[in-house]
Amino acid sequence: MLNYMKKYWFFALLAPLFMVGEVSMDLLQPRLMSTIIDEGVLGLSNNNVGNLNLIITTGLKMIVLVTLGCFCGVMSGIFANLCSQNFGNDIRKDAFEKIMSLSFEQTNTFSTGSLITRVTNDITQLQNLVTQCIRGFVRTFLLFAGGIVCMLTLDLSFGIVIACALPFVIICVIFFISKANPMFSVLQAKLDRVNNVMQENVSGSRVIKAYVREDYEQKRFSEANGSLVKTQLDVLLLFSYMTPIMNIILNISIAAVIKIGALEVQAGSATPGNVMAAITYVSQILNAVMRMTMIFQTVSRGVASGRRINEILVCTPTITDGSFDGKTDVRGKVEFRNVSFAYPGMRDKLILNHINLTIHPGETLAILGSTGCGKSSLVNLIPRFFDVTEGQILVDDVDVKEYSLSKLRDKIAIALQKSEIFSTSICENIRWGNPDATDDMLIQAAETAQAMEFIETRPEGMQSAVTQGGTSLSGGQKQRLAISRAVLKNAEILIFDDSTSALDLKTEARLYEALRKHHSSVTTIMIAQRIASVKDADRIIVLENGSIAACGTHQELLAESSIYQDIYNSQLKNGGEIDG
Repeated sequence: MLNYMKKYWFFALLAPLFMVGEVSMDLLQPRLMSTIIDEGVLGLSNNNVGNLNLIITTGLKMIVLVTLGCFCGVMSGIFANLCSQNFGNDIRKDAFEKIMSLSFEQTNTFSTGSLITRVTNDITQLQNLVTQCIRGFVRTFLLFAGGIVCMLTLDLSFGIVIACALPFVIICVIFFISKANPMFSVLQAKLDRVNNVMQENVSGSRVIKAYVREDYEQKRFSEANGSLVKTQLDVLLLFSYMTPIMNIILNISIAAVIKIGALEVQAGSATPGNVMAAITYVSQILNAVMRMTMIFQTVSRGVASGRRINEILVCTPTITDGSFDGKTDVRGKVEFRNVSFAYPGMRDKLILNHINLTIHPGETLAILGSTGCGKSSLVNLIPRFFDVTEGQILVDDVDVKEYSLSKLRDKIAIALQKSEIFSTSICENIRWGNPDATDDMLIQAAETAQAMEFIETRPEGMQSAVTQGGTSLSGGQKQRLAISRAVLKNAEILIFDDSTSALDLKTEARLYEALRKHHSSVTTIMIAQRIASVKDADRIIVLENGSIAACGTHQELLAESSIYQDIYNSQLKNGGEIDG
């Protein structure tokens, strides 16, 4: 974390320097007050005759010093916050960048709620830690050390009080911090759980309402939140014991100073002003120790949060970047060579088993198969959302592992069945595919995806706002926006992962016709459940249990593949949609 502080070393240096000025002014005040009492009020060196002019001049001096101390304190706070906020900003951006580079496997390991907590609450705790280290810690240490020095210069006898009180204070601090420290990691984990439940409920609100499960989810959230509150209360309860104990030590110490001071005054070795100053210094010293305890609490929580942030920052992405720049003579060729795949943590359960397949440039290949046979897993390997367990995948005759990830993914456009729609305008949602696209290109992509027919019905057209998650759109509308985005990218390889499942057959047919007309050179890979969706493809492969069971045109498969015949017959009987 210190690497992030280097950029702001100037702020980190100025904050404690100004704090030295503020504390110095605080430490001078008791001395001046002692002068006012002993000389201005009691007149101990002037035959017990007070001196009003001394009171006024010393009082004005105190006001000036307080103003100067106030200025130093404000400047210290400004520089401390400039340092901590910029520090947190840099870490937050780097943490987000690292999260974006993680594989799906790693993201799932952390969980979405935990990642949100780490980038928000944990980094806030780190910012508090920085502020306390360069401001709060300096203030308390200087008050503690400076108060002891100033008090001892008044009378060494007062040092006995500090010598007796400090061991009790230190034991108290060590005990409570050691008890509280392990709780902070638990506290952040509980907060992860609350964020996870909240994220799931917001994103799945339609399902919850459809199944009338609001009460169940409220109970689940209450349990997670109750567990968080209990842990927080345990921490607060622990520190609530500490405050009265420290106050007892403080008050006993002040009483001891008054007793020793009274004896010293009677003996003529101390003055009432010195006793008053000593009481103030004791209060400053022990209050500094009490504040140090709260700083240790912030430090403990910050260290726990720092470990959690560091887990992200040092996490090495399992999908590593290659160096190939993506420039090839071939465009749009995909080849699977003896590819087998199992999801991480399930290496003994192969999803794909020895796949050998070549998809030629400009070809339209359809993938058909039962649920769970590996269709989506197959296409997810092309842009390296996961890496193969065995074998090779080549894009344009180059192993995908050799590509720079950005260059590889620039070659590929994907539209998914569950369309990710962002809370911005329709125009911006489509423009995600190509930020530099002109308005004409945008309209052309939407027309190809058959999206203009519903966009034009909206009062604001392309500029119509879309709610978070696309809840203001139907399933088919969201899919058409996602397809528009993919088409606009104008990539070499276009993947439809069951992304037309919510479209009616006529709309789907117009979509494919437009693709053949305007994007005939693009290699298209489509996953579908309906034979009506794939029958016009150049080739169709049938996946079964992770292997290619058949491959050919619609007519060839009808003649040769029993699996394809079964699918065809079942769909024909279930509504005659084949001839759509």
